[in-house]
Amino acid sequence: MMGGISLRRLAQAIGYGLIFTFAIILAVSFILSFILHFTSVTESSLSWIIIAITFAALFIGGFVAGGKAGESGWMLGGMTGLAYVAIILMIQFLGFDMMFDVKQVLFHLAYMLTAAFGGIIGVNVIGKNA
Repeated sequence: MMGGISLRRLAQAIGYGLIFTFAIILAVSFILSFILHFTSVTESSLSWIIIAITFAALFIGGFVAGGKAGESGWMLGGMTGLAYVAIILMIQFLGFDMMFDVKQVLFHLAYMLTAAFGGIIGVNVIGKNA
């Protein structure tokens, strides 16, 4: 047990948060790929939209994780964000042989904070109603 939350419940909440995060990112990526393919829109013109969608997806993932557990939302949201960052780092390092640069580190820290904030909100919205 960690602070009143069983390890199983902790892992389950983080897992749900990651599933929601990656589902949103995958769905939006699919839509954006069609936009890029069938219009004259360029990838660079969508960069801020992609960043905003990533922040929203991580907020929702943290929200789901915090709401699923019903307590310790900041920790579960933050751990959901940390798990997301770890997965992206592994893909980037193992798949492309690149580490995060300073700009990426700052973005990923902000992603973790956003997920933690989503977890706080999730506990207070979903956790009390569940």
